[in-house]
Amino acid sequence: MALILNIETATKNCSVALSKAGKTLAVRELSEQNFSHAEKLHVFIEELFSETNLKLQDLNAIAVSQGPGSYTGLRIGVSAAKGLCYALSIPLIAMDTLEVLARKIQVNSGIIMPMIDARRLEVYSAFFDSSFTKIRATKAEVIDENSFQQQSEILHLIGDGAMKFKEILTDEKFKYYPDIQFPSAAEMSIISYQKFQNNQFEDVAYFEPFYLKDFVLITKK
Repeated sequence: MALILNIETATKNCSVALSKAGKTLAVRELSEQNFSHAEKLHVFIEELFSETNLKLQDLNAIAVSQGPGSYTGLRIGVSAAKGLCYALSIPLIAMDTLEVLARKIQVNSGIIMPMIDARRLEVYSAFFDSSFTKIRATKAEVIDENSFQQQSEILHLIGDGAMKFKEILTDEKFKYYPDIQFPSAAEMSIISYQKFQNNQFEDVAYFEPFYLKDFVLITKK
């Protein structure tokens, strides 16, 4: 009955969840325009253990959302996860941020397309089927009115990147879900448990987030 701490900081949502045997026990999360992950992450973790009357030493593994997403958010989450794994001598589990986001919706048919805002008209995106199997690789792509014209299936567009294109992608095959903005650690519970059972662990010393694009520092003129 694995007890796992799940950490999701790839977007504006700072989210953590405790799960046991794939079931979420408790969640703490907050999404703000200005990233507050550095201030909130460890506070949320402490609150989870206080609420559940559990201890860090009870953990069997740490799971972290590996990206793509915010460079700063990913760095904070992965650094915290690796530090806890080192201190507790427990394994590290990593998972695709876009799959975590995709799991916020249940559909019977069509393609789930999670879209994380990558600024301007660019998004991080992938295709998943209704059982959350990835059927198109993750891309950083610029979206315009000609995008996805070759797709005949319904496209379920979710995430903070999706709503930028509601006035551009207007065909009836595009379905929007404005209430689904960010991935949450709550959806990580089932994935992390499956990976734990299959011993799908990362090398804590060498693991790095999946940034997808190189970090570019923009300075004011």
